[in-house]
Amino acid sequence: MFGFYNILIMVFKNSNTLFLFTFLISLSFFNCNSDISDKNSITKKETSKYLNHGDSANYVGMNTCKLCHQSIYNSFIKTGMGKSFDLASKSKSSADFSKPGIYDKIADLHYKAYWNKDSLYIHEFRIQKNETLYSRKEQVNFIIGSGQHTNSHLQINNGYLNQMPMTYYTQKKKWDLPPGFENGINTRFTRKIGLECMSCHNAYPNLIIGSENKYQSMPSGIDCERCHGPGSIHVKQRQNGSKVDTSKYIDYSIVNPAKLSIDEQFDVCQRCHLQGNAILKENKSFFDFKPGQKLSNYISVFLPKYTNSNTEFIMASHADRLKQSACFIKSYEKIQNKNILKPYKEAMTCITCHNPHVSVRETNANVFNDACLSCHNTKLENENTKLKLQNAHKLFKKNTWSNCVSCHMPVSGSSDIPHVTVHDHYIRKPITVEEKNKIKTFIGLFAINEKKPDSLTIAKAYINQYDKFDTKNNYLDSALNYLSNPKEFEKNRYALIQLYFIRNDFNAIITCLNKLGEARCLKELFIKKTYDNTDAWACYRIAESYYYKNQITKALMWFKRAIELAPYHLDFRNKYGTTLASSNQLSEAETQFNFILKENRKYVSAYSNLGYIKLLQGKESDALLLYKKGESIDPDNELLLLNLSAYYLYKHENKIAKKYLQHLHKLYPKNEKVNVALNKL
Repeated sequence: MFGFYNILIMVFKNSNTLFLFTFLISLSFFNCNSDISDKNSITKKETSKYLNHGDSANYVGMNTCKLCHQSIYNSFIKTGMGKSFDLASKSKSSADFSKPGIYDKIADLHYKAYWNKDSLYIHEFRIQKNETLYSRKEQVNFIIGSGQHTNSHLQINNGYLNQMPMTYYTQKKKWDLPPGFENGINTRFTRKIGLECMSCHNAYPNLIIGSENKYQSMPSGIDCERCHGPGSIHVKQRQNGSKVDTSKYIDYSIVNPAKLSIDEQFDVCQRCHLQGNAILKENKSFFDFKPGQKLSNYISVFLPKYTNSNTEFIMASHADRLKQSACFIKSYEKIQNKNILKPYKEAMTCITCHNPHVSVRETNANVFNDACLSCHNTKLENENTKLKLQNAHKLFKKNTWSNCVSCHMPVSGSSDIPHVTVHDHYIRKPITVEEKNKIKTFIGLFAINEKKPDSLTIAKAYINQYDKFDTKNNYLDSALNYLSNPKEFEKNRYALIQLYFIRNDFNAIITCLNKLGEARCLKELFIKKTYDNTDAWACYRIAESYYYKNQITKALMWFKRAIELAPYHLDFRNKYGTTLASSNQLSEAETQFNFILKENRKYVSAYSNLGYIKLLQGKESDALLLYKKGESIDPDNELLLLNLSAYYLYKHENKIAKKYLQHLHKLYPKNEKVNVALNKL
């Protein structure tokens, strides 16, 4: 029907995949001797009495701690933190595998989890008229979540860690899609689990710098040093016979959170129990904060605030909610200006109710009630107040205050995770229905752990809010306003480039580059390898801007710089390869795609792109093998299916080509090119 050399080769500029179509025109804990601080960061060091805040302190791991603290270890490993992350095993799993699986009706995909001997698998499949059209089975490597609320499932391929499309919700005893996979956003087996996620749900892993989600090693569960800081100096002192009488003095070789100020105590907990829009400070990473330091020097956490919305909260918002409580506010006021050695005895903090070494499941309910009664007892000076309170509690058929939490910290669903209920840590009088139904109005983003963040931090928060959570244009408008100071242009360069990139304003990015000086950018400004790949992202966005302006030579130069800074960021490398191919540098492009597949055998776009190269080289059978391998991983990949359609049309196998086109039309009904192709057939 069509000869090969009549085939039009097109490169879609708004994708990372090349396609061919005939007539479409238009782990153990970090090693004791390792240093996870960013070698390239040049920042002012905090002064501290704690010896383990220094660069010479290293993490030793929980197994070292238990040699002296066996009883605490035995208790702690039963807590939610101790059970937060581990290898996928029957003992780790809290799931009921007799429960029904999942059907994602939008993606038309079924999921079922099952054990094959001691290995856990997730089966993804598609059925039509009792016929299995597609089947894929993937092994689960890790279970994340203690099982108190959920078990989610992760897979690691050559170090690349991704979330899988099944979560077991233990409170409701049901399987469902993970949070964020619902409503047509099922990313299946490709959601990247980066350092921001892993640094709270686990002890510190060994992330390979220059990647998003590739790890050299992975520990099992949050451990002692997340709350006490690196332990090497403490261990060395004990081994040398040095001791401190902690009943009289503070042992500065290790952090005891109970000896910290109230704000420092909260920062230890807030590092992970203050979920939200987390913004790293300049030259900081999610590795850097240590207990006893000021969290806002490293991370500012923002949340959107609304009028009349104090009944809604996200899962890990315990610290934010507690700080809104009158109980906390009044106790904090008492000690705010006092130098108290043991503030936990004077003010309300997280450990007023929670012993971090003991599981909530093993804590007697009276512990929580007694914490309330320590202040709110019946020995009130005002007898009328006492009588009113006692009469109010008689409504619950109790003459004593025996279950404060049930009314004043009610169980509620979180706004970000389905099928989960938690106690609201905003302690207050029960909320009326009228209050719950009041109209909510957006006020703005607010930093929860910092009173006066600088303009750049606020701008980053608005950009991040748009990019990750809620695509409202007013967020970008607000960000641009905070970045408007011309004297801070160079300091704001990363945020400006990101903002303009989101808006597809490529001219503005190139203008920024010219203002900074392109040669200077290459030699001085965009040269650092960091855990968050800040410079690499800037280079990538500059490259994309040149690409869209059809300045391919410059685009290639900046893509190359991006992968030099982040060699294991496979999306950067994939786009570099497609740009090489589009400029007919096929050998160099093939090298990039082969590198990707060597790194991650399940990277679908690389199969499609490499197949494209093989077709250009006249290796049709090799191209088909690559396409079919990609299809076995993702049967719905739009541009891979276009390539397959084009291949079969080229081979005059119109019946098979039509099947792929019909499938494409069902998945992407607005793709006009597919509609034109079907009409021509």
